[in-house]
Amino acid sequence: MSFEPRILGFLCNWCSYAGADLAGVSRIQYPPNIRVIRVMCSGRVDPIFIFNALQIGIDGVIVMGCHPGDCHYLEGNYEAEKKYEMVKEFLKIADFDRRIRLEWVSASEGVRFGQVVAEFTNSIRELGPSPLSGENIDNELLEKLKAMEAAAASNRMRALVGRQRKITEEENVYGEKVSEEKFNKIFYSAINVEYERHRVLFALEKDPKSVKDLAVELGLDPSVVLEHMLILKGRSQVDFQQIIGNTPIFMRI
Repeated sequence: MSFEPRILGFLCNWCSYAGADLAGVSRIQYPPNIRVIRVMCSGRVDPIFIFNALQIGIDGVIVMGCHPGDCHYLEGNYEAEKKYEMVKEFLKIADFDRRIRLEWVSASEGVRFGQVVAEFTNSIRELGPSPLSGENIDNELLEKLKAMEAAAASNRMRALVGRQRKITEEENVYGEKVSEEKFNKIFYSAINVEYERHRVLFALEKDPKSVKDLAVELGLDPSVVLEHMLILKGRSQVDFQQIIGNTPIFMRI
């Protein structure tokens, strides 16, 4: 039996969903693999929605919104784009980023809607079934995606996504403006750092561990793990459980 991917689509109410309607009434042919969730704006698509879909074995997730400059809520699709960039960068860590897509489809683009769905469905078909579907799921990958989801929902990442345009386009009280290049350097660094910190937190959920144990389990340098532990302790997310010999044992709070 040939593989038929399960595609989940988040479509904005004002453009992409209307484009899908137009494709339907115009009898435009496209693969029936997509299941649609209508949202009022593409900016409403929380990264958690995408991670949850992938975790339960959906083969591909596509977000569609209004073209830049045409958003019914003015800037919602710009925020959607930044959220998508963040999710894609997280998924690159696990080589899982080709299973998501962001596209702009207007209410008058019924033909384009059909083309986008067909192209994405074919690309997912070539990738094959998600390793998180079926009976024998990849538990290591699942744990990584859970850490990514938690990292994406952290206050730091939400603040960076939500304030990107304000930070890069408006001057602060000192008349200074952060360049796009500098912001992106901070943004992409934060993605990797927050992912590693949440891998640490998930590892400590199982049982208390030392820095050395965590470094071995997660494949990280012990000095990097120690730095993460100090930050997490400052955030009141971890604490000392006990000291065995000269080795501190940490636990998640």
